Amino acid sequence: MRLEIERGELLKALSHVTSVVERRTTIPILSNVMLKASGDTLMFKATDLEREVSESVAAKVSTPGTLTVPAHVLHDIVRKLPEGAEIEMKRDGDKERLTITSGHSRFSLQTLSAEDFPDLAVGEIGHEFTIEAGDLKRLIDKTRFAISTEETRYYLNGIFLHPAETAGAKTLRAVATDGHRLAQVELPLPKGAEGMPGVIVPRKTVHELARLLEDTSAKVKVGVSQTKVRFEIGPVVLTSKLIDGTFPDYGRVIPHNNDKEMKVPNASFKSAVDRVSTIASERGRAVKLNVAKDKLILTVNNPEGGSATEEIPVGYSAGPLEIGFNARYLLDIADQLESEDARFLLADPGSPTMVRDGGDGNALYVLMPMRV
Repeated sequence: MRLEIERGELLKALSHVTSVVERRTTIPILSNVMLKASGDTLMFKATDLEREVSESVAAKVSTPGTLTVPAHVLHDIVRKLPEGAEIEMKRDGDKERLTITSGHSRFSLQTLSAEDFPDLAVGEIGHEFTIEAGDLKRLIDKTRFAISTEETRYYLNGIFLHPAETAGAKTLRAVATDGHRLAQVELPLPKGAEGMPGVIVPRKTVHELARLLEDTSAKVKVGVSQTKVRFEIGPVVLTSKLIDGTFPDYGRVIPHNNDKEMKVPNASFKSAVDRVSTIASERGRAVKLNVAKDKLILTVNNPEGGSATEEIPVGYSAGPLEIGFNARYLLDIADQLESEDARFLLADPGSPTMVRDGGDGNALYVLMPMRV
């Protein structure tokens, strides 16, 4: 293998693919990135056996070839070279080494055979559809905070992506829950997604996908097979195994008869919760909401740390109600709301509460109360 490539192109691709490479692994080849030079492109591929990221960039290839080298070491070398530098990569077949030369800098890295590099083949794609990057980012950004981190309930360790129907309209819906809170966001069903099976996209894949969507406005091509999902974002392809489990019937926990509505200015509510929760114990994080006609009193009592109270004006005309929530969960939901007002739909102190964005009918959040 022998090629020349511009430092910026190389660094960008390495930044995308090395993020899935574990820094500590018992399988040496998984610490490496695969480089495949052919024609006028250099293809990169990295995997942790659960996820795989690949990307192709333009390069001046004089001798084609395939090899693997330590991913993070290569990334650090390229990162530290000056901007705009031209980099030459050349394989020394006798020593099984890759020599990297740029200006007066020269590095030599040990290689491993690409034949042993795992391939996370996606298999037969049953359903394929295209979605705007912004729409996909919105689906995952507004739900991923509610993904469970409890490994024993592994089927909750991801986002449930599936076709659904709301008020007669077909939608693509994303749902995440950890048993204490639930987030649901949907958008019109993209062409090609009809009949798609519901899939659970793992937490690590969701975070990787969010990172890849940060700096793109391209359309994303999504492919779903029985066991894997693939996202094509421009030249980057993210392939992942799906969680093999059954997502619970979340519809049963979404309340439909909560008849007490509280309309609250989101910014002042968020600030008030943040202030009073300063007193809350780390373990409980409980904040009490005492709601009466057109006013809300937030209270925190910590036997060891003191107490805090704050009152804010709200729109509320139902009977008085006292209910407790985890302050962190309230703030997480408030962070997702885009409009000025949040709508809290309440029933009683022991029943789930629904929170809706005042200006977004496609998102809803459910919060289980706490005893305070």
